[in-house]
Amino acid sequence: MTEQLLLGLDVGTTGVKGLIINVKGEVLAMASSDYPLSTPMPNWAEQDPEDWWNATVRVVRKLTRSSGVTAKDIAGVGISGQMHSLVLLDRNLAVLRPAILWCDTRTDRECRWINEKIGLERLRETVANRALEGFTLPKILWVRSNEPAIYDRIHKVLLPKDYIRFRMTGVISTDVSDASGTLLLDVRKRVWSEPMLSAAGIPAEWLPQVIESTDIGGRISAAAASASGLIAGTPVVGGGGDNACAAVGTGVVKKGRLLASIGTSGVVLAHIDSMKGDPGMRVHTFCHSVPRCWYLIGVVLMAGGAFRWYKETFGQSEVLAARGNGLDAYDVLTEEAARIPAGSEGLFFQPYLAGERTPHQSAAARAGFIGATLRHTKNHFTRAVLEGITYGMNDSLEIIRSLGQTVGQIRLSGGGAKSPFWRQLQADTYGSEVAVVNSSEGPAYGAALLAGAGTNVYKNIIEAVEQTIRVVETREPDMKAADRYKEFYGIYRELYPSLTDIYSKIQRQFVPSPDFGSEQKPVLDHPNSMEKRS
Repeated sequence: MTEQLLLGLDVGTTGVKGLIINVKGEVLAMASSDYPLSTPMPNWAEQDPEDWWNATVRVVRKLTRSSGVTAKDIAGVGISGQMHSLVLLDRNLAVLRPAILWCDTRTDRECRWINEKIGLERLRETVANRALEGFTLPKILWVRSNEPAIYDRIHKVLLPKDYIRFRMTGVISTDVSDASGTLLLDVRKRVWSEPMLSAAGIPAEWLPQVIESTDIGGRISAAAASASGLIAGTPVVGGGGDNACAAVGTGVVKKGRLLASIGTSGVVLAHIDSMKGDPGMRVHTFCHSVPRCWYLIGVVLMAGGAFRWYKETFGQSEVLAARGNGLDAYDVLTEEAARIPAGSEGLFFQPYLAGERTPHQSAAARAGFIGATLRHTKNHFTRAVLEGITYGMNDSLEIIRSLGQTVGQIRLSGGGAKSPFWRQLQADTYGSEVAVVNSSEGPAYGAALLAGAGTNVYKNIIEAVEQTIRVVETREPDMKAADRYKEFYGIYRELYPSLTDIYSKIQRQFVPSPDFGSEQKPVLDHPNSMEKRS
């Protein structure tokens, strides 16, 4: 009998990552393939879904070639993906326009309309979250106002990983964790919210069937088998949004466990066993990929993305030095930062390069260095960037603590888990034990475990985690450093409210609303598509 293997894919913002694991959780092969991101206007971010599919095919073929296994050994496929991003299909199930991504913040007007006209109380009761620019519903309303010819041709609304599953199986569905980020799901009941659909004027038939993350969402079609090399009929499970899959992939599936993941964005996620959200909706409440469980999550829009921006903008000497010595430029930068005292001698960095979600929920927020003096060197600026990102992560952690949630071990993932210096910086700033687990690619790894739970390779997702994930390192906070960081973080917290008026003036002056012509119709005045077609 051949060994049962599991394939996990993560359709991210910069590319597709994939891996194949065995039942023990050992990674047999890893592969990735990048694709471009388009920014046709300020605050816009779009991608072509065909690029996602082509990258997926390349990754799957790389995996089966490099792992030394045949496709028939793969018992199931799980897919993770960037949340919120909008994919629109017409009646022929062809893509209508480039996908509008989670980090696109063009929808300020639509969010204000949702929050004011539908109302925060109704949002709290129906979908458990307030409208923010990254969510899917505001993007649909933007298309309704600004691209009515496209809007009138909408037949189905999908999320990125669900588009890939559609291309793999021909089945249109989504899972509860990804659907939670649309602003259209009743998070408590784990079904589409009829009151929210009615209030927003969105036809229910546009939305895919909702399933749990471990349910089988389709099987590899003959066409997808021909393209990818997988075997027709291989099960593809519901999968999950990247954050839920990252939580599964790091073992954050029990009360008291938290995840602090620093990728392009940064998330602090706390597993909860019952639907108990934030009454102030400062952090989000979403369905977990663990059946009948949920999670609280705060998001820094540009965490690792801010460090990458800093490296590409100011770190060319480190990039060249790293290249000449066979090193990683990020490692060179963090080693230089480690030479500087905690607190960067009074230099602070705000990581709001794309606005901010938690806790400020502002598209107008801007990044900046504050407190620079003649004393400060480039290494100070590097350390300030890492500290500023970590302070931003701590904003979410403090809200979760204020809700009475138990904060036990915080498991690290992404770029913030790779550097010993940054691991200790997080332990000191959070004031809690942090841990690194044996799986380094959280979302794709979590998707593979979901595939195993959905195809009975494991009894359930808890068993999958217990059989595969183990802690390989822990770090306790240095209490002296933790006390200092508590003071520094207090100063950081005062910076944003002191600058909010300035941010708004910059937004009005330098990011004017695009002129779509006199034919543009406001959201409220556009006829409901159901009425239009009747």
